[in-house]
Amino acid sequence: MATMKQASFSRGLLAARSSGDFRINTLRCRPALYARSATRCSSSIKSGHIPVGEDEGLIYVNNIFPHRLQWLLRGPLSHIQPLEGILKRVNKPGIAAADPLRIVERALPKDLEFEIKEVVTRYKEGGAFVKFGLKSPITNDNIHDSIKDHLHKKPLTPWFNPFQEVDADLVRGTPWIEDLYRIPSQTLKVEFMSTSPDSPAAELTQEALYSLFRPYGKILDIQPQPSDSKVEPRYATLRFERPRYAVMARNCMHGFIVSEEAGGGKSGTRFKINYERKIKLFMIKDWILNHPRLVIPAIAALIATFTVIVFDPIRTFFITIKIKSSYQAEDNPIVKWIRKQVSKANMFSFGSQKSDPRGLAAIWEDRQKDIEQLRAWLSETAETFIVIHGPRGSGKRELVLEQALKEHKYKVVIDCKQIQDARGDTAKISRAAAQVGYRPIFSWMNSISSFIDLAAQGMIGTKAGFSETLDAQLSKIWQNTAVAMKRVVLEGRSKEDKDINMSEDEYLEAHPEKRPVVVIDNFLYDAEDSVVLDKLTEWAAGLTSANIAHVVFLTTDSSFSKPLSKAMPNQVFRTIGLGDCSLEVGRRFVLSHLDAEAGADKEGNARRKEKLHGLDPCIKILGGRVTDLEFMAHRIEAGETPEAAVNRIIDQSASEILKIFILGADTPSSQYSREQAWNLIKSLAQSKDGTLLYNKVLLGDLFKDNGEAVLRALEQSELISVGTDHGFPRYIKPGKPVYRAAFQRLVENKNLQGRLDLLILAQLIGNENSSIRKYEEELQVLGSLPKYPWELTSRIEWLLRKVHGSQAKILKYESDSAALSKILQKEN
Repeated sequence: MATMKQASFSRGLLAARSSGDFRINTLRCRPALYARSATRCSSSIKSGHIPVGEDEGLIYVNNIFPHRLQWLLRGPLSHIQPLEGILKRVNKPGIAAADPLRIVERALPKDLEFEIKEVVTRYKEGGAFVKFGLKSPITNDNIHDSIKDHLHKKPLTPWFNPFQEVDADLVRGTPWIEDLYRIPSQTLKVEFMSTSPDSPAAELTQEALYSLFRPYGKILDIQPQPSDSKVEPRYATLRFERPRYAVMARNCMHGFIVSEEAGGGKSGTRFKINYERKIKLFMIKDWILNHPRLVIPAIAALIATFTVIVFDPIRTFFITIKIKSSYQAEDNPIVKWIRKQVSKANMFSFGSQKSDPRGLAAIWEDRQKDIEQLRAWLSETAETFIVIHGPRGSGKRELVLEQALKEHKYKVVIDCKQIQDARGDTAKISRAAAQVGYRPIFSWMNSISSFIDLAAQGMIGTKAGFSETLDAQLSKIWQNTAVAMKRVVLEGRSKEDKDINMSEDEYLEAHPEKRPVVVIDNFLYDAEDSVVLDKLTEWAAGLTSANIAHVVFLTTDSSFSKPLSKAMPNQVFRTIGLGDCSLEVGRRFVLSHLDAEAGADKEGNARRKEKLHGLDPCIKILGGRVTDLEFMAHRIEAGETPEAAVNRIIDQSASEILKIFILGADTPSSQYSREQAWNLIKSLAQSKDGTLLYNKVLLGDLFKDNGEAVLRALEQSELISVGTDHGFPRYIKPGKPVYRAAFQRLVENKNLQGRLDLLILAQLIGNENSSIRKYEEELQVLGSLPKYPWELTSRIEWLLRKVHGSQAKILKYESDSAALSKILQKEN
């Protein structure tokens, strides 16, 4: 049927050519043709094909509209007037018209006599089908040659792209008119369909396909179907140089039947042509969703890289500002002048100046050697740690920051207590960042990232790496701080320096006086928080070994050498031990503090001297602890006598000891019992010199099992302090000098003492009963032997003596317990 139609079509074209009257008679009937074309276009979309009768044909005019308008037709403009009505307004002389009829008029040669019956626009492909009827016969080749020659002589330029030209060609197949959401591409998939169920379709060679499709545009590649592929029907893939070439080839060759002579087989082969789908965003989305094990870690890596590139320089800048801000404020000439004027005004207006408001001058005079020693160490090039250790309240922070580093340019203070007291990793990260000026800090993102990691772990089986651990976040903070400190030191170099030829490392090593000083306060405040401590010591070791900064540790824990040795195992620690000041220094400290607060009121000074009666015994009770002496001075300044102030301190200390070590010792996390704490309190209160021998305490019945661990825990809690002799523990004394008086006050409470002694006796009785059970179990095993061996005689006698000794202790403990119970019952 198709062959007969083509023969009739050719005879009609030849007849039309001989008549000589070739004109397009459509201008006068344009409104009617518009209505008819719109109706037939709608019917063509519904049927999928354009009906072509005898003496009719199709021409496809390409590249007259933007072909990527399908999203617009399905989107927000789907409810407004037809698109040809909108595009009609952009018609201008000299460029391709937007009106389909005007396009046909200008694209087709006027020396061909046929009637335009229908124009079917294909906006998504950028062209239109023109259905025409012939009045005389003419061949397909003549129509093709006439159209090509006309467009060559009078080219049309699209209104949307002045660098391309309109093209037209004769439709040789049966085009498929559809409105599916398929975007044209430069690749076509040509399937070979059979025209008869009795004979299979023939698979065309690359040469045959090239000769058929090359006239529509340059072909980049032809890929036949693999020979081992089982996919039916057979197909080949053609990739054109440009998408518009593929559009022209599809619309002109879809449904074309290849004859047997051209290689189409016995019954011919029909082409079924579709656009090959290109890789689009939805395909990328599908690939991402189908490969989470690769995509999620890759996204995490990209985010981390972006953060480092963008935010790290900003954070380093803010850290640098924080390091330099304190010195710049002190070194500012305007600030210096204002302070000088204020000092002069205060001197003339208010008499005596409070140059030492806390009265610490006496303390610093006594510790001048330590201050000079610390300054000397900071001017040396040795790579080492400096450790200032001493009990809480001994003035370590003031000695370092207010005295030794008073004239130093750059200081960085990190308080471990603030970091370790924070609840949760997010709060710890925020506090660590705030201390060095590290910002912006997105600590809240860590919680969200943890949820993302948890979801990723449930989906792919492993964490994606979105959330960073506390260890990693602290490493970033300290690393940026080190970079900022190094930058601050090197900013002072100039071309006029003698050592300008030195490298950065050589310059840092040669100028220790220019390095910043990092002060790590409250080191080992929480020894169980290994993450913060390990990162700090590791970072501090890197600073000293690279000569970037000096590091000074302030700690109350005497066991500081163990964690520091892990960071710098081959270095010696330079240490300064700060103890309680002497009684004479303590007396001068209190008097200087009171003098600083006295002012010029002589009568007030006289009354104060009367109230200072009995000051020396009170200072002896408080010892040389600076914080306690300062508190007593404040109470005296408020009008209390020294005895009343000391009693207030003793009562407050006793209440703290009772609350923390007696009533709060039964928590599961506690490493000691209330009985062990009370035994030490009572023994120290009753001791003549206020000390106990370390080994003697460990030999006590309450400390046999875990004595050393208990003593370390109590020392860490500052109930006691352990003195050493040549590095070995020697004696035990109260954690603060005032604690001895507080211990004695607690022991004076007979009711409290009796109840706690009863608890100690009950625990001792339980320990002995537990020991007797062990002995009895062993005796039972030995007694179950079939024959009594004489070699076990000594062992059995030893076990019996142990049972006898434990039982004797139990009888004694029960007797003491009964006596205490009677005493407690008699008390009102």
